Amino acid sequence: MQKLFALGGVFLIVQILWGHRLPLIIGPASVLLIGIVSSLSFSYSIIYTSVAIGGVFLLFLSLSGLLAKVDFLFTPRIIVVILLLIGFTLAPVILNLLFENSAGFENFHFWFAIILVTMMLLMNKWFVGVWKSVVILLGIVVGTLVYLQFKPMELATATTMSQILSSDTTSLFIFPLEFDFGVIIAFMFCYLALLINELGSIQSVGSMLNLKDLNQRTQRGVAVTGVSNVFAGITGVIGLVDFSFSPGIISATRCASRFVLIPAGVGLILISLFPGLVSILNQTPSLVIGAIMFYLMVTQLASGFNLMQEQKAVLDFESALVIGFPIMLAVLVSFLPQAVVEAIPLIVRPILTNGFVMGVITVIICEHFIFRKKKA
Repeated sequence: MQKLFALGGVFLIVQILWGHRLPLIIGPASVLLIGIVSSLSFSYSIIYTSVAIGGVFLLFLSLSGLLAKVDFLFTPRIIVVILLLIGFTLAPVILNLLFENSAGFENFHFWFAIILVTMMLLMNKWFVGVWKSVVILLGIVVGTLVYLQFKPMELATATTMSQILSSDTTSLFIFPLEFDFGVIIAFMFCYLALLINELGSIQSVGSMLNLKDLNQRTQRGVAVTGVSNVFAGITGVIGLVDFSFSPGIISATRCASRFVLIPAGVGLILISLFPGLVSILNQTPSLVIGAIMFYLMVTQLASGFNLMQEQKAVLDFESALVIGFPIMLAVLVSFLPQAVVEAIPLIVRPILTNGFVMGVITVIICEHFIFRKKKA
């Protein structure tokens, strides 16, 4: 976690000063969480080597000029499906977090999560201006305090999430690097989704500010994101991406200065130097973390449905099938019985057992081949 704080702070400053130079917040990419969770049966070296290769992939797309040539893949329907897939395929992770250490308290855990998420939704509706941006923070603080009133002797160490976000190592770098073809391919699809997120974040803020050099900023921003993911991989932490809620914060605060984020970057770096402080921040109960992820995935699905309506992604029954089939397949794959998973050959297991990857592959096939619209 110290390494994650340090990398986040360093590359936030790098993006602001030399990358896209936009007031964008950087942080761990939830789409990579899917790839990491689906590959936990492999060694940390294999997983984080794949993360580093994904960063090289982004860097190559940016520096080679191929970035503009992959746009044809990202039709509105495919983007909608990717947004929805992130929410649906993280359901097993959320369930595990919600019911970790819940023996004898399953009902309490269930209703605690429902009530906390409902309150956060109400706060999101009632709060105005900058207060909307603190809903998640309030949810963590209030949720933790309430949790400790009922289960004071079970202050969680968030072991599950720590294992997911960072490698089980005290060294600075992951060595030796290990390669697995199936895991690498699975992460390539995760990085396609991360690229969509990155492009959407940069383009939305750039359009809001009416910038004329947006293409150059986009190229630099993706390059820096690629480098940050290379460092994340070789140091054994989850990769970084620019968050898409930055335009909402700009609208709420009426402040679009990129320099106001530099103190935040410096603060993250300073926090990383104090293991005790990082440990305190890492004491959030797994139930609260699960509820926060529950809320975030609700907003993720809402974004997908909103984009579907805005882009008129569903025009007829066939276009609805392009969205429905990949999502249903991804959900089924995410909950495959362990016996079925173990029967799949190891080389293709990271692909065929990853609901998100299978959903992305399926929607690309449906959109560009099976239900492709003939040009008039």
